[in-house]
Amino acid sequence: MKAERRFDSTLTGLIPGIILPVVTLVIFWLVRFEGGLFEFLTRSQQFGMLSKVLSLCTIPNLLLFFLFIWTQRSFSARGVIFATLVMAFAMLVLKIA
Repeated sequence: MKAERRFDSTLTGLIPGIILPVVTLVIFWLVRFEGGLFEFLTRSQQFGMLSKVLSLCTIPNLLLFFLFIWTQRSFSARGVIFATLVMAFAMLVLKIA
């Protein structure tokens, strides 16, 4: 019988998969912009770069995905994929709007 892995659920991958891009966005904002966060997001939208910035913020999810794969937590990896697909849908909506 297979041993049950700790922290191997879709929710365990979904929550960090959503939080990690937000943290990356905040770090990107702190490093590259002088004003407030909402001003940064507004200017990015005005210049048509918000979807590109959000795309860059989802790259750390790749590392998280492989971390779950390497530790044989496939359900958590599925949660990261689902979070990334949610972000991709949001980027698509921003690109169209």
